[in-house]
Amino acid sequence: MRIVVSGTHGSGKSTLIADFVARRPEYLALGDPFEELDLDDPASAASFAAQLRLTAARVRETAGEPAVISERGPLDFVAYLTALEQLGRSDGELLSRATAIADASLADVDLVVLLPLDDRHPIRVPLDEDPALRDAMDAALLDLADEREGAGGTRFLTLGGDSASRLRDLLTATDA
Repeated sequence: MRIVVSGTHGSGKSTLIADFVARRPEYLALGDPFEELDLDDPASAASFAAQLRLTAARVRETAGEPAVISERGPLDFVAYLTALEQLGRSDGELLSRATAIADASLADVDLVVLLPLDDRHPIRVPLDEDPALRDAMDAALLDLADEREGAGGTRFLTLGGDSASRLRDLLTATDA
């Protein structure tokens, strides 16, 4: 199964993936693309476009692998670009091309796991992590996923609760 774990920054993606791979070591884990790139401004449209290109390439390159779990997928970066536009920090110039790339990549993903922000189980991040962008991306990602639900062969699974609940639900979903 090819899995992408999606969510805004500070939503628990790394923790879920580490916990999952500890239980399912046969899975190849791909880390956050941000860590592989040398970015001047990590919250710029150019930065998100670079991360989009990298994640799309990784999805394409691992399409033949039977067990992959990836931190972030192309849809994450469409959500960030959408959030930047909504916040008035971008002109949205990259959005249509980014959306086309993300939609094409979904054909090589079996399951997109969404980790929305959860007020009942908050993950605190420092103020320099741009809370406005975090919230706007979270909302944009959920909207983008809703628009794609049922289209193509990709399943979407929204996980909430604490870390243990999320892991349990992901393990159950991958047993099916």
